[in-house]
Amino acid sequence: MITCTIRYRLDPYKVGEFESYARMWLPLVARFGGVHHGYFLPHEGPSDIAYALFSFDSLAAYENYRRKSHSDAECEAALEYAKRTRCIVSYERSFTRPILPAPAAVT
Repeated sequence: MITCTIRYRLDPYKVGEFESYARMWLPLVARFGGVHHGYFLPHEGPSDIAYALFSFDSLAAYENYRRKSHSDAECEAALEYAKRTRCIVSYERSFTRPILPAPAAVT
């Protein structure tokens, strides 16, 4: 499993628009086989930093999602919304692999 973490730099006056953008993406990642762990908006500290975390079974599965999302009408609409509202100033992606607790043994 891999987890994609996106660190967004937002226009701090457009956090509401970013929240609308985020809500568009939540079901889309799942539709392409991923698990969305949510968006995390500014609360305390910097007012212009947000995060998104979502996982796929493998990097190949993530790349398949990226390929398919480029020709999906709802994905294109979400990206166009972000462009039009200019809520995102910049973003960077990183990939990690989680270490999860072992499943409990059944006795």
